[in-house]
Amino acid sequence: MTMKGQGGFAIRSATLGDAERIYAMIHLNRDQLVPRSLGNVVEIIDRFFVAEAEGEMVGCATYQIHPAFGDAAAATVEVQSLAVKSMFRRRGIGKALVETIIERISGFGPKDIVALTFAPEFFGALGFVEIPKTKVMHKLYTGCMNCTKHTDPFTCPEIAMKRELSGPCSNY
Repeated sequence: MTMKGQGGFAIRSATLGDAERIYAMIHLNRDQLVPRSLGNVVEIIDRFFVAEAEGEMVGCATYQIHPAFGDAAAATVEVQSLAVKSMFRRRGIGKALVETIIERISGFGPKDIVALTFAPEFFGALGFVEIPKTKVMHKLYTGCMNCTKHTDPFTCPEIAMKRELSGPCSNY
């Protein structure tokens, strides 16, 4: 899957050869992202997408499916590890990465997609709305529990956001 952006970039599925650059990009954005080991990047490389411009990798993003108790069809998908090199921001690369994830997961039939973010304005422009963290308890238990930055996910300054995928928003 390759998508060409209007800003002179392309989005494609990541390969094993991208793993070290993805790891480095996440590490460069460690103040904004939950850290990942290189091993973890390799384990989930099939869910990563990368953006390329001017002959280099300039962005990445992945997703995680969080099951719902008692209802497999109610699983939630989370955008994770969304990063764009600072000199390439505001060119539509982050938006294209999120849209690529939504396109990829649409075949699974999720009702919504969530993000825990320090950039609520960015996600708001993509149709996400702020929600209480209590609405994403599955995320708090599977992801935030392993975070090394905060001892309590409810004191973490990240904003929980959600976008409905059924109805008028899901034209991907």
